This record gives sequence, C-alpha cells and structure tokens, in this order.
Amino acid sequence: MDLLTNVMHGFVVALDPHNLLYCFLGVLAGTLIGVLPGLGPLAAIAFLLPVTFYIPVVPSLIMLAGIYYGAMYGGSTTSILVNIPGEAASVVTCLDGYQMALQGRAGPALGISAIGSFIAGSIGVVILMLLAPPLARFALSFGPAEFASLLLLAMIVVAYIGSGETIKALMIGTLGLALGTIGTDQISGFPRFDLGIRDLQDGIGVVPVAIGVFGISEVLVNVEALERKDVVRTSLRGIFPSMQDYRDSALPILRGTLVGFLVGILPGGSHIVSSFLSYGIEKKVSRHPEKFGHGAIEGVAGPESANNAATSAAFVPLLSLGIPSNAVMALMLGALLIHGVIPGPKLISEQPTLFWGVIGSMYVGNAMLLALNLPLVGLWVQVLRVPYRILLPLIIIFCLVGVYCINGSHFEMFLTILFGVFGYVMRKLDYDIAPLIMGVIIGPMFETAFRQALLLSKGSFSIFVTRPISACLLGVVFVLLAKTAIFKAGKGLNIFKKHKD
Repeated sequence: MDLLTNVMHGFVVALDPHNLLYCFLGVLAGTLIGVLPGLGPLAAIAFLLPVTFYIPVVPSLIMLAGIYYGAMYGGSTTSILVNIPGEAASVVTCLDGYQMALQGRAGPALGISAIGSFIAGSIGVVILMLLAPPLARFALSFGPAEFASLLLLAMIVVAYIGSGETIKALMIGTLGLALGTIGTDQISGFPRFDLGIRDLQDGIGVVPVAIGVFGISEVLVNVEALERKDVVRTSLRGIFPSMQDYRDSALPILRGTLVGFLVGILPGGSHIVSSFLSYGIEKKVSRHPEKFGHGAIEGVAGPESANNAATSAAFVPLLSLGIPSNAVMALMLGALLIHGVIPGPKLISEQPTLFWGVIGSMYVGNAMLLALNLPLVGLWVQVLRVPYRILLPLIIIFCLVGVYCINGSHFEMFLTILFGVFGYVMRKLDYDIAPLIMGVIIGPMFETAFRQALLLSKGSFSIFVTRPISACLLGVVFVLLAKTAIFKAGKGLNIFKKHKD
C-alpha cells in the first residue's frame, strides 16, 4: 500500500506544470543532443549543468534525467539515417539500422527503435521503483568503512570495465582523486595544494572539469574526426512497423530490456556493453544469423531496448547508495551535492518528493519521447544537415558562458579551456577520461569516509577487514587488481618470449 501511495505521490509531483515543463525541455534537448553526431548525454549534461543551479533541485534532476534518457532515444536516428552513431551506445544500431534505411525501410527501423526504447524504458523504471527502496534499507547498515570500500570498488570497476586499457584508466582515475584533494581540508579546515592561488582554496569545481574534458574536448575531437555523411533519402512514411516486424522484435525487446538492466546497474560503460551484449545474444539465438548486418530488425530492437533499460538501471546505485555507476551519473551526483542534497540510503526517506518525483517523471518522459520521436523524424533529418562549422563553435561559446555564469569567475573559464585541451590530448593518447571526473567527485567523499573510519578505529586499518561488508568489497577490489596484474605480466612474458625467439 505504501508503494502505491508513493507512486501516486511521484505522479503528482511529475505532473505539476512546472516540473512537466522541465521534463519536456529535458527530453527534447536530450533527443536533439542524441540526434547530433558526436555529441552525447555526457557532453550535454556537462554544458547544461550550470543552468540547473538557478532552479530548484526537483525540476533540475527531472530535466537532467530527461536529457540522459532522451539522448539514448535520439542516438538511433543518426545511426539509421547517416550511419554515424549519435551516441556511443548506438554504434551497434548502425550495423542493421543503416542497412534497413538503404533498403527503403528507414521508417520501420526508426519506429521499432522508438517503440522498443519506450517499452524498455518503462519496464526499467518499474524495476527501479521496486529495487531502489530495499537496497537503500540494506545500505543503512553501512558505516564509514563500508562506504570507503564501496567508493573504492566503484572507481576500480569503472576503470576495469570501461573503454581503453585498465592501467590507463587507473592512472587517469588516480589523477582525478589527486585533483579532488585540492582546496580546504574537509576535516581539519586547513588549505592544501592551492599553490597560493585564492581561486583554488575552494577546490577545483566539478563543472569546469566536466565541461572541459567532456564538452570542449568533444568539440575538438569532432572538428578533427567527424566525417560528414549524406542523410539517406528515403521515404519515412509507414513509420510504424508491420505486424511481422512486431513479431520479430517482441522477444529481442524483452531480452534487451533484461540484459540492459542487469548490465546497467553495474558501474562502468553500461550502455555500450549492454547494447553489444544484446546484439550478440540476438545473433546467437536467431534462426537466421546470416541476416544480421544486412538489415535484420532484431539487430535494431534488441540493442536499442538494452541501452534504454540500462539508463533506468543506472539510477539505482545513485539514488539508493549515493554511488554513480558511470560518468553521467557522476555529473548528476555533482549537481545534487551542489544543491545540498546528499544521495544515499536516507534519500528516499528524507527526500521522498525528489525520489518519487523523478520516478514519476521517467514514466511521463518515456511517453513524451514516444510522442516526439515518431512524428518529428522529419525535423531531426533537417537538424542533421546543419553545418558543423556553425554548430560546434556555438557549443564552445555555450560551455564557457555556462561556466562563467556560476561564479562569474574568469579563472574557472581558464580551467575549463585547460581541461578541454587536456581531455583532447588524453583522447588522442587513447585514455578513457571518464574515471577523471569520477575521481574528482568521488575523491573527497572517499577521503572523508576513509578518515572517519580511521578516527573510529583510533588509527587502526583493521576496521576495513574486520567488518564483513567492507572486507567483501575489498576482496572484490583485490581480485580485479590481481587479475589485471596477472594479465599484464602474462602479456609481457609472451612478448619477451617472442623477442627472444
């Protein structure tokens, strides 16, 4: 009965005209960002984050969430019509979606993508609603030692299953942790590592780092690497799939939803992993695997459902444990902290309007996206024809103006440009930069929990291994690091043997 009451309260919050407007703006902006090749929810949330500081926390999170899952919807449009993934998770959709467009079936491909995303997103929200409260109740047994171990595990797992080499991800994550220590010590109150610069006494803000490494660097990479392709000129009439298309897609949508949610709840590159895994499963169970890569509608329905279910799943650890499962959730965590809201086990009981309002808005937002994506395909096609020489400079201007509007600081604008160049260089060197922002946000939280645990144990590190939950979490950390070390050692030994031979 309590669950039903809470859900109804969530819908009341979500359907408030003010919140409804921000939900609509979020899903509309997210769809547009997803449609534009080379951009994604990470860059979008990074340079729109400053806007949310001027509105209350509930509509802020509703809008940011709308941008997130809206970009997942919109990413399929460019994959199908241009063969360029609008978002990283839509890479797999290019394989069969573009082939369907070349065969004159762009309409059904876009239609099944939107419908599958709606079904997966809605089911994902239901599971989120059922799973987050009991997980939060379990997390109430966590003390500083458990949270320190959990935060360490989150960082390691992101580095371990993220894109790029694990060693490089650990290095960049460690740099993020170091950047997080700059500024005033949260426990002693003394300034540290500020180099005598007054602007650094409050630490390096999340927004300049996020906008720099994800927004500015994304533009720099796209200027160099983005190839301009013609939009497939095909009839978009008959946007709704046929009954045969529905029959072929029904099971892939359900399997993709399950795979996406299970993978999405884990820290790391959930959307990319889940979409590839879904595609592999569909090809494996298909009676005609030879059709995949040549316009199989199952190759569109499964992955698109998976990445949208993963979006809902990513909110579970954030809202119930206060742990971001990926870089987008890390930015949302930063936004909540700036608003003075601490996500974690007590969020549901202390901020029920926020939690259940976001849940309700995700139901409403998924319905909005279905209504937007099908009739507005023609508009998105025209957006794809905007010259990048016009679009990308505007994005840089928006990024810098957004940073300046927060504190009116020229120094933070300089930091944004600096981190933008740094992010660009790291991408060219094939480093995964997501652990950097995770380190900047999680670093202070980890340090505080770590030092609180040591204060409780009077300086004894045994508290981390004598408490069962903490010991189990550290055991997983040890296994992951040991596996990486053994793999690297074996690889080096093989190279040495080949060189010796």
